Amino acid sequence: MKKLLVVVDMQNDFVSGALKAEGGIDAAVIVRELVERERAKNTEIVYTKDLHGENYLETQEGKRLPVPHCIRGTKGAEFADGIYLENAKVFEKETFASVALAEYARDNRYDEILLAGICTDICVVSNALLLKAYCPQARIAVNSSACAGTTRENHLSALSVMKSCQIDIE
Repeated sequence: MKKLLVVVDMQNDFVSGALKAEGGIDAAVIVRELVERERAKNTEIVYTKDLHGENYLETQEGKRLPVPHCIRGTKGAEFADGIYLENAKVFEKETFASVALAEYARDNRYDEILLAGICTDICVVSNALLLKAYCPQARIAVNSSACAGTTRENHLSALSVMKSCQIDIE
């Protein structure tokens, strides 16, 4: 069975910085353990990385969410300590989901794709749904304890939406 772990946006600004997710620090600990466990199983591990320019506040997202975050070259844009495996593939993105990631998953024909990361209600759900669209026959799952949302309520709502779209919640 060919398996992929997608670690979504586990960056300092989301774990403990400008847009700290509720439970982000706890999720980071669980993600570190998950990465090690999946690496031991020879699961391929890839990352998404939210990145914005200095003009963030002038973008559509910046106008709707006026909190500069994950600005290229800043500490906030870096992965949280112990999360990133050296030489792993990183899908940089300026929006919530990565089409390049979905195409990569489709082209490599994974049997199972597991997601973990931040924010459950924005980037995790967006990537999970996109992966489901691009890889309809793959089992798509989200490790709910290795995720954190903008609020606990939003986290749970996103998990409910994903479950209704045939994404397994672990």
